[in-house]
Amino acid sequence: MKIRNWKITPAVFANFILLSFIIGVLFSPFSGRLKNAADFVFAQEENPLLKSKAIGSAIDIQEALREIYKANASSVVRIETEQVVKMQMNPFFNDPVFRKYFGAPQEREQKRQGLGSGFIISKDGYIVTNNHVVSNVDKITVKVHGGKSYSAKIIGSDQVADIALLKIEGERNLKPVYLGDSDDIRVGDFSIAIGNPFGLESTFTFGVISSTGQDIDAADGINRIQTDAAINPGNSGGPLLNIKGEVIGINQMIYSQSGGSVGIGFAIPINHVKVVVENLKTGKKIKPGYIGVSIVDPNDPGMERMAKELGIQNMKGLLVRDVSFESPAMKAGLRQYDYIIEVDGAAADKFSVLKATVMRKGVGAVIDVKYIRGGKTETTKIKIEELPAREQEQQ
Repeated sequence: MKIRNWKITPAVFANFILLSFIIGVLFSPFSGRLKNAADFVFAQEENPLLKSKAIGSAIDIQEALREIYKANASSVVRIETEQVVKMQMNPFFNDPVFRKYFGAPQEREQKRQGLGSGFIISKDGYIVTNNHVVSNVDKITVKVHGGKSYSAKIIGSDQVADIALLKIEGERNLKPVYLGDSDDIRVGDFSIAIGNPFGLESTFTFGVISSTGQDIDAADGINRIQTDAAINPGNSGGPLLNIKGEVIGINQMIYSQSGGSVGIGFAIPINHVKVVVENLKTGKKIKPGYIGVSIVDPNDPGMERMAKELGIQNMKGLLVRDVSFESPAMKAGLRQYDYIIEVDGAAADKFSVLKATVMRKGVGAVIDVKYIRGGKTETTKIKIEELPAREQEQQ
């Protein structure tokens, strides 16, 4: 191996100095950027907001929301439905003249697909959803988040309450949700919706309870929960949860003029759902309850005058307009113009309070009714009977 001896001449030294100067000029902007980057990282490490108790509390809430999603994502399912409908090949065949000369119209089958949500309530595959998600369909497929697809069958449904119970076979270790107490919620409580809006899988939205006891459909008597957590088509049948990660309702419908969420969504309280599901699970047919009273609309123009004559001004309650002949209410002694102030200990400030109690307790149960007659407070017990067939046909 040869070693060459290098000599540093004045020319070599001058060239080295010149090259060093050029390199310094070229890289000086980058050195400034690196310095600023180091300062930026240092500033983040010294973020003063992290010392704030308020920020710390907010971070705790954020962590709680992450845990709630993690705990419930695999319990909320995607429900896909398929329905075969027959379509006429040509709309002109609806014209009787065309039918006369060309005969009966030809039909073709078309598959319609639907989408909704649901949630698992038992390890062996019972699932709750809305009745309108699975009503009159030919095929139901349940998809677990990040997992398998199952064929499901309807165990039973309550069309009035819009609740359906499904069952998938072949599994014994599914993860059910935790059921909460919908009677314990208050306006301002946190609310969380998980579902599959517009086909998007396992979407999580967060808001508050906007109102409770919303009787938006007097016919079914359900006091719905109102929430501003975003609910959209595809969320139907999914759970509404509290900050503890417990289900407090089934997301059912939205108020919207556009078809999308405007921050007004409604859920069926889980306490009502529990009663319906227990009946469906045992194979009991849901029979509509009946006590046989009609109530004066609180907004009736003559209500103020009637209240004054009956001495019930400035009192919240339900004025009985009529009592059906031989109805449970008549048998219990209730009469026209009685003023109902309590039902099973709850203030009867809305008709839905009475209707919901009758629905929830069901045929054969007894409700306690407190009312005012002639200035005196009276109480009676009314045994709920099945709604007569003639009235069921009218509904």
